[in-house]
Amino acid sequence: MNGIINVLKPTGMSSHDIVNFIRKTLNMKKVGHTGTLDPNAVGVLPICIGKGTKIIKYIQYRNKKYRAELTLGSATDTQDKYGKIINTSDKVVNEEEIIKVIKNFKGEINQIPPMFSAIKKDGKKLYELAREGKVIERECRKIFIEEINIINMYKNKVIFDVVCSKGTYVRTLCNDIGEKLGTYGHMSFLERLEVGMFKLDSAYTIEQIQDRARLNNFNFILPIDYPLEFMQEINISKHFYKHITNGLKISTKRLNVDDFEMNVEYKIYCDKVFIGIGNIVENNDDTILKMNKVLV
Repeated sequence: MNGIINVLKPTGMSSHDIVNFIRKTLNMKKVGHTGTLDPNAVGVLPICIGKGTKIIKYIQYRNKKYRAELTLGSATDTQDKYGKIINTSDKVVNEEEIIKVIKNFKGEINQIPPMFSAIKKDGKKLYELAREGKVIERECRKIFIEEINIINMYKNKVIFDVVCSKGTYVRTLCNDIGEKLGTYGHMSFLERLEVGMFKLDSAYTIEQIQDRARLNNFNFILPIDYPLEFMQEINISKHFYKHITNGLKISTKRLNVDDFEMNVEYKIYCDKVFIGIGNIVENNDDTILKMNKVLV
């Protein structure tokens, strides 16, 4: 089996727990997730299986959409409601101030990753150091907030949706918004709504996956090319199938491919069957199709 499963991760399970669940349920070794989702968060977690694991990097770099709840007035050591409260404030912030500050987080911003994260420092995960009571200096990262929209505000609670780049910590975003408002803040709820093409309304619960697998019904497994909608495609004759799948480089003249961009990755189809990812490169006085990933 090869492809991707759009899993609806429940709260209380880590991303690695979901990987282990899929391995056991489908009796497969080659399984990988496409970017961690906090154990206490719920939502979309695409899981790649078989040869689908070869396109993990293409999914990881897609924008993600979250719905989060920010609670103002207190900060925690984990930046979410599961941590220890380390600071509090009685300052009351009005809605106009909240709207203005949150809007200013749109675009490219700097973010310092939290100590309670899976980032490694000298071979050790930061959360392991944090549990030992250690706090170390972390490098500031540039992230991009494409959209941030307030859904509701009530008392000290702000519910908002955010579309952001890879590497964004919504917990830290909540913490930083609180600081900008002159108070404190932490994330009290998080749900991942989208990862690229993968949406919450088409995700499968672990119970649904288990039940269908028991009946040998694997229609929850999406094809490998499903999340590659952002790539253009090249379709070649079935005559070249063996050549291409064996990694041979073939002239674009032989393939009758004449409308292409150099060094851009394409989805490659052979007689309309997806076979992998490749690009067009120069080769002496010719241009050739070079396969980067063969996925059949």
